[in-house]
Amino acid sequence: MLDILNEISGFVWGPPTLILIVGTGLYLTFRLGFLQIKALPYALKYAFSPKRQDKESKGDISHYQALTTAMAATIGTGNIVGVATAVVAGGPGAVFWMWITALFGMATKYGEAVLAVKYRVVNSKGEMSGGPMYYLERGLNAKWLGVIFAVFGAIAAFGIGNMVQSNSVSDVLESSFSVPTWVTGIVLTILTGLVILGGIKSIGRVTAFFVPIMALFYIIGGLVIMVLNLDLIPAAIGLIFSDAFTGSAIGGGILGTVIRYGVARGVFSNEAGLGSAPIAAAAAKTDYPGRQGLVSMTQVLFDTIIVCSITGITLVMANMYSGGLDGAPLTSASFSAFLGDAGGYLVSIAIVFFAFSTLVGWSYYGEKCFGYLFKNDKAISIYRIFFVLVVFYGAIELIDVVWLMADIMNALMAIPNLIGLLGLSGVIVYETKKFMKVAKEEKEAEKAAKAKSA
Repeated sequence: MLDILNEISGFVWGPPTLILIVGTGLYLTFRLGFLQIKALPYALKYAFSPKRQDKESKGDISHYQALTTAMAATIGTGNIVGVATAVVAGGPGAVFWMWITALFGMATKYGEAVLAVKYRVVNSKGEMSGGPMYYLERGLNAKWLGVIFAVFGAIAAFGIGNMVQSNSVSDVLESSFSVPTWVTGIVLTILTGLVILGGIKSIGRVTAFFVPIMALFYIIGGLVIMVLNLDLIPAAIGLIFSDAFTGSAIGGGILGTVIRYGVARGVFSNEAGLGSAPIAAAAAKTDYPGRQGLVSMTQVLFDTIIVCSITGITLVMANMYSGGLDGAPLTSASFSAFLGDAGGYLVSIAIVFFAFSTLVGWSYYGEKCFGYLFKNDKAISIYRIFFVLVVFYGAIELIDVVWLMADIMNALMAIPNLIGLLGLSGVIVYETKKFMKVAKEEKEAEKAAKAKSA
């Protein structure tokens, strides 16, 4: 069974899927005129300086809470384990291709959020529901694709978003601090239940507080290493760029080892194109789809270009990636090389925080996918409770089959979502033009108000 699932996983996450994901981002980038670069300052300003529209617009949570909920799901073990795997398998140059994937992924993430808000609906509880399943049904008139996405998403949530994460936490706490797995399982189950049983507003409040702290904790640790070892940074950056264009990378063309692993881990890290993040974006209080789209695209910047870079550059500086270590042990050893035992503890604690945040974020994704399939409040409540209980099982035992099944489901989620993005690209462009006109008027009004007050 494992051999068969490994073959299937290798196939669905093979070059065709990765090309489709990156190609969609590239296509949207050109159609939107490199919006992710031109409008980035505005997007960052709006994400962290909520306007009055947040209170006046329809939605369940603020722009910022929608952003942190999505970041909670994506800033996970992939930022530590995935980057290390990419560097070991593809070389330092894989980090460069993660950056390239993120650059185009920002356009993809923008498009996903625009469509999520555009085609969202109000459920029986008065809450917003949106995401690929809704824009596939209401925008593309392909409900069957929406159903396929929802089925894969509801199942994947129990693997990648639940058992894999709780198992990562219990494993690292047992190895680093000798905490029994069953103790971790009980604590995680209780904490998860307290957060997610309260719904999206509870999740939004927790992630708004939790995500910045956990991300800063890890980023500061990495920056301390860089500041204390400034002499190693130029060589590390130079190696990342030079290795990205070596014969091994270009020799295989777009399928070269360096490119393949960089792209694959970049996608795993920020989930641009998978269709998960727009589910959170749909809950945001916003007046225009384009406004939330700009806020949502900053998620890729924080996740891959900032957090993953901390890991990648530190790994290259430590130069331990060819010594037999891989994944979390490699990242831990690299941080320890510069910070002693404190480095290993920092990575261990980061894995705990990152994994828990992913668990919370994915609980919402899975619930919304399940709610699309079964529009019944009791059934959704049962799904939430079952999700919480599975956390304990994942902490004490993780079956390899579960990991592989979830891995396959993630890829199968991406395919219908990308079809929706490409098919509705015209809608994305239209909504963008409409909002940019409004944004320009708002900017001019602000200037006029400042000039008048002066």
